[in-house]
Amino acid sequence: MADSTEQLNLFSARPQALPDYQIRESARARHVSIKISLQGAVEVVVPQGFDPKRVPDIIQRRREWILKTVQRVQGQQIALEPDHFDEKPSTIELRSRHETWHILYQSTLRNQLTLTQTAPLTLTLKGPVDDPALCSDLLRQWLTRKARAEFAPWLRELSFVINLPFSRISVRGQKTRWASCSTDKNISLNYKLLFLPPPLVHYVFVHELCHTIHMDHSRNFWRLVGEKLPEYRHSRDELREAWRYVPRWVEQD
Repeated sequence: MADSTEQLNLFSARPQALPDYQIRESARARHVSIKISLQGAVEVVVPQGFDPKRVPDIIQRRREWILKTVQRVQGQQIALEPDHFDEKPSTIELRSRHETWHILYQSTLRNQLTLTQTAPLTLTLKGPVDDPALCSDLLRQWLTRKARAEFAPWLRELSFVINLPFSRISVRGQKTRWASCSTDKNISLNYKLLFLPPPLVHYVFVHELCHTIHMDHSRNFWRLVGEKLPEYRHSRDELREAWRYVPRWVEQD
């Protein structure tokens, strides 16, 4: 029996026009859902056996919402700092840990790109550094390791404090969700949480730990969240716009 997963979306933004989309069949899906990546890629997740010919009608029914959301997102993107769109970052600001890492690039004749920590809060990439995609891929691998090292003890301690145990933790780079919790109480965290302020990360952790009890967003679920984090509503609202903390290069894979 495939286990279902309750997930926390990054944001509900859409590109300006109705774009092409991909359909993905999921054994976990109970209904059709539309997921949008930070790059604007549209993915329609359908339950097993769902007729894909029905998807265009679903997309069209959401047209008005799509266009309104696009206008809002475009306005938000205009307000972003120029370095948000850098293909090769010179710094990485990990707000969750109050750390700013400096990134150095050294071009060499070697074919393989390497990444090492050459000083406190300093990473050096050596090799074919003129390839932005190669550099960002290696930096994302570093983010994955960093997130696992930082978040695993944080989540375990919080789990103990609020008395909501979980089974296992994994770290990935999900496109459209900050985290998820399965019916087996396995919690998957997005390494992009590293870019968020600590209160938002704390809220995401509490949110997912509460899903170990309630695998939905029912009144009972939110009641439990309120018991564990009384001021959660402010963080929940702020999280809807938290994608702006994540630099564009993180998504370009």
